[in-house]
Parts: sequence; structure tokens; C-alpha cells
Amino acid sequence: MSDAQQVGGIDRRWVYLLVAVGALLPVLIPMGLPILTTPAVEALFQRVESFGPQDVLMLSFDYGPSSAPELDPMADAILRHCFTRGVRVVVLALFPLGGPNMAQGSLDRVTGEFSVEEGRDFVYLGYKDGAQAVMRRMAEDISAAFPRDHRGIPLKEIPLMQEVRGYPQIGVAVSLATGILGEYWANLVNAQFGQTVAVGATAVSAPKYYTYLKAGQMIGLLGGLKGAAEYEELLASAYPELRDRARVARRGMDVQSIVHLIIIVFILLGNVFYVLSRSERTRAGGRLGPR
Repeated sequence: MSDAQQVGGIDRRWVYLLVAVGALLPVLIPMGLPILTTPAVEALFQRVESFGPQDVLMLSFDYGPSSAPELDPMADAILRHCFTRGVRVVVLALFPLGGPNMAQGSLDRVTGEFSVEEGRDFVYLGYKDGAQAVMRRMAEDISAAFPRDHRGIPLKEIPLMQEVRGYPQIGVAVSLATGILGEYWANLVNAQFGQTVAVGATAVSAPKYYTYLKAGQMIGLLGGLKGAAEYEELLASAYPELRDRARVARRGMDVQSIVHLIIIVFILLGNVFYVLSRSERTRAGGRLGPR
């Protein structure tokens, strides 16, 4: 057996082991690989950065558990950014398969880090079925779509919601979306009601949103784990005290980058071994000559 055939025939279990080590190592020892930010992510960050305590951001959890690894870090980073700047947040969920749990989980993780009060600094409206119908209803009156918050308290009794009646009081609406819900925010809430919209989407869904972004129907787009890591990087650069907390997606990108590098190396080696073994077969055929 030739050297090329011996190396090319490596036991695939060694490949799996190397990938496992490459995925585990950045988790145990953060590598901090550089992350370049894109204009679509920076546009949303700068919009939130321009807000103050008088402004309100609406954050809609339009995804379920299967998209959580990519979208949870976005939600946490945006909430941290808002609470750091004193921006008030209206949270809701429009995705039926786990959306309410995603929203509550993110609030539970982040609100404990800040001195914020539910009802004044943020409000969680809960889940409402109907997507487009709910979006349309909120344009007229949010309390008509959500008469009570997730605790059962009437919105008219909540200090924050006494100031926020509809989209005119919302600085930007951010949809963290899977499926088509993000598109509803762009082609209904923005196009029909003029509400400023941004979307955070899974990596596989992100390309379709660039059409809306270029058409001016969205001001920003966070695409997949990379988009979340970019937002975390901007947040950590602007607020060094948040650096240790805003690193979930950045650590995930270390893992993704290392594993992708390992896969690329094996693809290149596989092609090299194929070319070498083919050359050896050609030379062997030439030595034998015609029969």
C-alpha cells in the first residue's frame, strides 16, 4: 500500500475525535478570535446606543427552542444594552412553540444583573396567537391586543404601558425570528405603519432579509451566531464592564471557527491524497504497459 493510500485511509474515528477536541477546547480555554462587525449589525447597535431613558424598544420573541442557540445570545445582548443605557423594553412573544419560554428565560438571565423594576423599566406582555392580526392591532392600541401582561395585571395599571399606547411610542421594534414572522414585521409593521424594525434571524434564514434591509424596510439585521457575536463584541467594546457577560456567542464562534478549520483541512488533505493516489495508479499502469 502506498503512503498516500495509508494516510488517505485514516480511521474516521480519529477525525471525529479531532473535531470533538476542537469543539471542546475553546469552551474550556476561550480563545477570543477576532470578530469583524458588519454594517447591518452596527446599525441596530448604534440605534439603541442613541436611545436614553425616555425611549422604548419592543422585543418580540418569535422563535422556539430549536433556534435558541443562535437567537438567545441576541436577546440577552440587546436586553443588556437597553438596561445599561436605561432604555425601557416592551417584551412579547408571537411564536407558539416555545416563544413565551424563550422570552421568560432571557428576562430571568438578564434582569437579575441590573437594578430594573418590572412595570417601569420593562414589561413582559406574554404570548398572543395571531401574529399579523396582533401586529396590526398593536398599531392602534397595544392594550387592545394584550389587555393584561403575563402576570395578569391590566396594562392600564402598569406605569410603562400608560406611556406606551402604540407604535408611535416605540423607538424600534426588534423581532428575533424563525420562519416567516420576521418578514411580517418588515412588510406589515414597517411598510404599513412606518414603525422602525430590525430582525435577528437564524443563519439559514438571514439571506432572505437582506432584500428588506436594502429596501429600507429594516434598519438592522443580526444573522445567526455570527450576528449575535458581533453585537456582543460591540457591547463589550462600548461597556467593558459587560465584557465577561457578553461572550456566549463569541465563545460559540471560537468553537465554530476551529471546527470549520478542521473540516477545511481534511477536505484539502482528502483532495491531495486523491490526486497522489491517482498519479500512483497512472504510473503503475504505465510500468505494466499494454497487454
